Amino acid sequence: MRIVLDVNGVGYLVGVTSGSKYTLDATTTLYTHLAVRENAMDLYGFETRDELAMFNELIKLQKIGPKTAMQILSQASLEMLTQAVRTDDPTYLSKMSGIGKKSAEKIVAGLRDILGADGLVGEYIGVRSADTDVLDALITLGYSQRDALEAVQKIPADIVDTNARIKHALKYISN
Repeated sequence: MRIVLDVNGVGYLVGVTSGSKYTLDATTTLYTHLAVRENAMDLYGFETRDELAMFNELIKLQKIGPKTAMQILSQASLEMLTQAVRTDDPTYLSKMSGIGKKSAEKIVAGLRDILGADGLVGEYIGVRSADTDVLDALITLGYSQRDALEAVQKIPADIVDTNARIKHALKYISN
């Protein structure tokens, strides 16, 4: 499903998981992914950072492109995907339109490494909104998402300045 998002008079065609949530003249925030191909630039929008993070993880899997990832997310909630991976049960995914048994098994196996005990361990999931800049900086410096997330979680709450939080996280990672 696609919607036209008006941003200061410029319309962007955005792929979303469900267009029925959006109404004319309503203000909304979308977290987006721009997929650049040889002959097109497609914009995909998500209501939450968690959905965007799951989308990004899905498109990293072999033979899962943006359209297939959107199809998966429009048919299955994040909780359902998380449950399928935790229980190592691709049955629900294989019942989705366009997803066969082997593809469902590959999706579950591919997502297994990024799921933690509390849900998706992605770029922004499980991180306070104040720490997203710190996490982004660490990932930009070349650290893995898992290492960056672990370092961010070890920063004392009394350190509030972003630069100080980045320095503390770097010290943690280097030890």
